[in-house]
Amino acid sequence: MSFCSLEGKRALVTGGSRGIGRAVALELGRAGADVVVGYRSEADQAEAVASEVGGRAVQADLSDAEQAKALVEGAGAIDVLVNNAGTTRDGVLARMLDEDWRTVLETNLSSTFYTCRAAARGMMKRRAGAIVNISSIVGVHGNWGQTNYAASKAGIIGFTKSLARELGSRGVRANVVAPGYVTTALTDAIPEDARGAMLSNTPLGRLGDPENVAAAVRFLVSDEASFITGEVLLVDGGLGM
Repeated sequence: MSFCSLEGKRALVTGGSRGIGRAVALELGRAGADVVVGYRSEADQAEAVASEVGGRAVQADLSDAEQAKALVEGAGAIDVLVNNAGTTRDGVLARMLDEDWRTVLETNLSSTFYTCRAAARGMMKRRAGAIVNISSIVGVHGNWGQTNYAASKAGIIGFTKSLARELGSRGVRANVVAPGYVTTALTDAIPEDARGAMLSNTPLGRLGDPENVAAAVRFLVSDEASFITGEVLLVDGGLGM
């Protein structure tokens, strides 16, 4: 059996149509998992990811509790849940709109609560399961112009640590992966001077790839990580140390 095999397991990956979510879905598929790709928009991309891993794509707006519940229940008896769905609406606090605050908190943090709540009962009943919630280095250290995003990602960390304490006695693990600056559509739009500042503060001197994050997720949901729960794994090239 290969290292970090997920043969015979079913995984639900939210926000799986592109970027980190896409890389996670593909990595878990390569590990042998039956993958369900959750997405809100970009149906063609989500279907392409699902087709590549031999899984299926399901649309849901996870900021809505009922849609999140329906996604989890429709996925079947899942062994692995990866919460990656998220958004940004950056701006300084003094000019931040209420809608921008609510949208980011609901999409990033509330969605994680809704899906974990829906998945937890079945996992506890089976006395097995692994959850990985995707946070960010911004949730650890903060970032200018991202009070809403930082609050949502820091909230994911506190939520997951509490969840790990609640579910541990039932054999269910919950961990966090906090990426640093990773090559995605979001970082592609960053001005060159800001990108240079990022790299100068990153000991490894480069941006990460989505696949770097996906590999960390694969490890944490595998049986090789069966004694790890409540942890925050920074995949950031040393930026957060």
